Amino acid sequence: MEKIVPTPVGDSRLTHFPAKRPKALLVLGHGAGGGVEAPDLQALAAGLPARGVTVVLAEQPWRVAGKRLAPAPKTLDVGWLPVMAEVAAAGLPVFAGGRSAGARVACRTGRATGAAGVVALAFPLHPPGKPEKSRAEELLESGVPTLVVQGGADTFGTPEEFPALPEGHRLVPVPYGSHGFKIPKRAPVDEAESLQLIVSAVGDWILGVT
Repeated sequence: MEKIVPTPVGDSRLTHFPAKRPKALLVLGHGAGGGVEAPDLQALAAGLPARGVTVVLAEQPWRVAGKRLAPAPKTLDVGWLPVMAEVAAAGLPVFAGGRSAGARVACRTGRATGAAGVVALAFPLHPPGKPEKSRAEELLESGVPTLVVQGGADTFGTPEEFPALPEGHRLVPVPYGSHGFKIPKRAPVDEAESLQLIVSAVGDWILGVT
């Protein structure tokens, strides 16, 4: 089921993957370099409803408008707030999330939207090769329980690079995973196994928090 949600910066498109007996709802935004077709987002949308978690994939206004470049972070946040207000009407515990830039948005707005928690997939801790330009503050100050799922070979920050997380935050590494959770052919695990790890970790965490 698709729905268009107007925002001050353009229309957002929501695609719903409903659980038969929902216990929680997870809304996921995409990154700055791609859309909701990302393998991890699709895997969560396919796998979580069977566990009682309705998933909503949110295509941000700049993508709906056909633009190639994401706008400034403040604009992304403005476009996200109406999406969260829309899904909150379902009356379920709502978890905000996303991958990469979408994870940053969910962290920055977590407290303001009243999210039950944040799921940060491939959080871009810093630009590649520039660890001094840390974005850790956004994650550490999300203000709500937060799950980070991070590839072991993510050039935007490996699990080992993250600072100590506050109480209520958890980090789950995805061994050998890139920023897009791609797995090298020589690795002892394959991409299907890694995506299942992500689905299981996110599902377990959400149901544990609720």
